[in-house]
Amino acid sequence: MRTSSFRRAGLLALAVGATVGLSACAGGAGSAAPAATAPADAATRVALSYPGGILVLDGDTLETLGDMPSEEFTRLNPAGDGRHVMVTTSAGFQVLDAGASDVEPELTDLVFEAAKPGHVVTHGGTTVLYADGTSDSTIFDTDALLASTDSLPEVETIAGVEAHHGVSIVLEDGTFLTTVGNADGRNGVVAKDASGAVIAQTADCPGVHGEGTAKDEVVVFGCENGALVYDDGAFTKLTAPDQPYGRMGNAYVSEHSALIVGDYKDDRDAEGYLLHRLALIDTAAKTQRVIDMPAGAEYTFRDVARGPEELAYVLASDGSIHVLDPETGAFTDAFPVIDAWEGPVEWQDAHPAIKVSGDIAYVTEPAKNAVHAVDLTTGETLKSVTLEVTPNEIALTK
Repeated sequence: MRTSSFRRAGLLALAVGATVGLSACAGGAGSAAPAATAPADAATRVALSYPGGILVLDGDTLETLGDMPSEEFTRLNPAGDGRHVMVTTSAGFQVLDAGASDVEPELTDLVFEAAKPGHVVTHGGTTVLYADGTSDSTIFDTDALLASTDSLPEVETIAGVEAHHGVSIVLEDGTFLTTVGNADGRNGVVAKDASGAVIAQTADCPGVHGEGTAKDEVVVFGCENGALVYDDGAFTKLTAPDQPYGRMGNAYVSEHSALIVGDYKDDRDAEGYLLHRLALIDTAAKTQRVIDMPAGAEYTFRDVARGPEELAYVLASDGSIHVLDPETGAFTDAFPVIDAWEGPVEWQDAHPAIKVSGDIAYVTEPAKNAVHAVDLTTGETLKSVTLEVTPNEIALTK
């Protein structure tokens, strides 16, 4: 395995995962298992969580390739290597092998142990797992999961200071960015170089949440009164047009575009999880503005994705995918896909979601136990399938 710039002396450890109440410990010393590979032309796999289990579908046919028992509620995030998915469980980040043409999907016994597993961030060949219960960041080479099927890769664990719901990312030069907070709240971000020395820090981001990396490795974090931009060793605070509360919580990015789309909430006391405005951030100009969704169209944090031509695609409560040009702030098209739907009572409740691979959007429709594949270049629904379970979380292998 390559030596990564983020490695710090004395911090390397071999992670040995064990599930609690789920499965036996991962295999220890023994004969090496065949290398797991994800060919460049391998089809996308679609992972779907449902109460008590996880499905894996073929991205082309939407055929169910695997059905595995798991916990009642799990979250799914791509591991970044084109084949594996991180499943958040009570024990930590459990590794789902979505399989290959000659390998069936498997929810493996491999677990990166973590107290209250949270965000998974993949960038620049590195995967970072964040534990909300400790604020520890577990870091490993993304492709290392492909090297073996019977053990976890070498990791570096950077200990957190005070536990909070946070996130970390490692840039290509080894810069480590992580949120700052405690049990009472979150207020900022610190950037450290590969040796661990502080480059920059700020406490001017109340309620800091989520991250996204745009063109030229400019990183954006959401704040309750705007956003925070990290660029070339310095933080810039962008103030939301609504004060004192204008919250961006999640960033939807393309690493080929300087423009970021963020979900946006302008009323702290608003009930429910449906949102009717979006934040648009130009990371080159260091500007932020807010636009309204089309009339009658709302969305949640699961309903925004980037896709062809660096555009944004918003799966709205009217059942259509609305096409947004982040440069102009104009909605240019709308593709009807599913029936109109209402927002969830709790954020964990199953409700429609969208994920994109290339030109294809995968859309869940929990009310009908359905999944749809949509060509975003034409708006045509290419394939639909009805499942025997209700899909909740969705993640793509690539």
